[in-house]
Amino acid sequence: MSAEFGGRTGLWGKLSEWLRASGPTEAADEGGREALLLAAAGAGLPLAPAAHPAPGYGCSCDRVGCPTPARHPVSFAWQTQSTTDRAQIERWARHEPQANFITATGMTHDVLDVPLEAGRQALERLLDSGIEVGPVAESDDGRMLFFTLTRGTPEDEDEWWPCELDCHPETMDEHPGLRWHCRGSYVLVPPARLPGDDGRTVHWLRGPEHPLPDPLTLLETLTDACARHAGQEPDHANTAWPSGH
Repeated sequence: MSAEFGGRTGLWGKLSEWLRASGPTEAADEGGREALLLAAAGAGLPLAPAAHPAPGYGCSCDRVGCPTPARHPVSFAWQTQSTTDRAQIERWARHEPQANFITATGMTHDVLDVPLEAGRQALERLLDSGIEVGPVAESDDGRMLFFTLTRGTPEDEDEWWPCELDCHPETMDEHPGLRWHCRGSYVLVPPARLPGDDGRTVHWLRGPEHPLPDPLTLLETLTDACARHAGQEPDHANTAWPSGH
């Protein structure tokens, strides 16, 4: 089993752990947050500013009853705004030192988003099997995010499986608990802070220095783990793959 699982290693681990213990202003001043964001962008993950935790309603957008506090972009144009441009990300990070950032999926990468315990079991199995696993993030609200290559652009537009944040695919019975973030979706990119007084964050377990894998190399292990997490027996004969594959 890889030594990376169960502990954060290298630059990503040190910065993520340090960021969890420090406030957003200190993190910005010391450059830890900015370094992690630039590393993600350097790995090809397009970024855009997002809301952050705030007193009152729990979200800096001040929307009463915000359904995803501190987890959504600040601009409706986030899909076209998302970028890997270093100078732009530096400007955003320095102008909004408390802001979280999202990464838009379906452009260069997708994200397979699973319940935390299922993700831990799957990650251990994948690493023990010698399968190449790319960047993996853990969210303290109970999810694990596996970053993969995007599915690409099918010739037939009808073959797209569009995805929205917190939207469940039609194949949820075969993929219990799995969300596949592709075109039209996004996830928080580490380092990000979640609402609450308990210091919850989204942080890297495996940083963006790891190459993005093909999502299909991870999917069977992830769906198995999700099925076990949901108390179901995996049914490979009837596994419904996303359209376009």
